[in-house]
Amino acid sequence: MSNKLMEYFNGNQARLGTLSTADKDGKVNVAHFGTPQMIDEKTIVMGIGNNRTYANLKENPSAVFMIMEPGEAPPEWHGVRLYLTLKSCESSGALLEDIRSKVAQAAGDAAAKMMHAAIVFEISEIRPVADFGQGWNHLI
Repeated sequence: MSNKLMEYFNGNQARLGTLSTADKDGKVNVAHFGTPQMIDEKTIVMGIGNNRTYANLKENPSAVFMIMEPGEAPPEWHGVRLYLTLKSCESSGALLEDIRSKVAQAAGDAAAKMMHAAIVFEISEIRPVADFGQGWNHLI
């Protein structure tokens, strides 16, 4: 994996970022997340509210984070799907306070106050947003 992926992931481009999770019975959920950060080539951190995604992760540590930037036609779409495993969930401490501060800057104090926990994921696999054979290899 290259630093290009980290730069892309942590960039401020206009794009859609979603986190998909499932509970222990396989019932799925997808939610928009705007402020996750890749802190190294294998680790993503983000803040999370006390919501369905949080409940799912407590039951099932597997998730997929997808970044998508539509193009003129599907073969021109860019983005990645990052397959993740939850490593830790912290409901207090320095990491959560740092995330709250960053969320406040990006989305305001109300959004920051909704952050219930800091979650840390390990990246297990990287795939393109669409398997057209192009549009993502420049990130790896």
